[in-house]
Amino acid sequence: MSVIKELLCRSEGGGISFGDYELDSKTKLSDFEYQGDLYKVKTFKDITKLERNETFVYESVPGTAVHDMKFFDGGVEFSVEGAEDAQITLGMEEETEYKVLLDGVNVGHMTTNLGGKLSFSVELEKAEQVKVQILRVEA
Repeated sequence: MSVIKELLCRSEGGGISFGDYELDSKTKLSDFEYQGDLYKVKTFKDITKLERNETFVYESVPGTAVHDMKFFDGGVEFSVEGAEDAQITLGMEEETEYKVLLDGVNVGHMTTNLGGKLSFSVELEKAEQVKVQILRVEA
C-alpha cells in the first residue's frame, strides 16, 4: 500500500481511502460524494483530517494514509499507515464504550466524551500498516 495520490477515493474493498503523509504543504479536497454524504479531506505530513457533511470523522497527528475505511452499525474499520507513530482521533457516538483492536489485538475499552471523540495511538514506524477496528461494546 501507499499514500493516496487522489487524496480521497473509493477503495476496491468498498470503503473510502484518503490521506497523503508525504506532502510538504497542506492540501485539501472537498465535495467528494460517497454513499449520499459529502466528504472533505485535508492532509499533509503534519496532519490528516476527514469530515463528513461538515462533521468531524478522523484526525491523525502527524499525517497518515487511511485505506478502505468502512462505517457500520456499531463501529468502523480501516488500515492506516504513516512515516511515524500517530495519535488518531475518531468522531463516534457520544458517551459510548468501544473496544479498540489494533492488528487484531484488543488494546482496551475506551469511552467517548460528550463530543463523541475517541483517541488512541498507533505505532507505525515499525509496521507497514496497522488494521484498526473500533467496535461498540453492548451493555
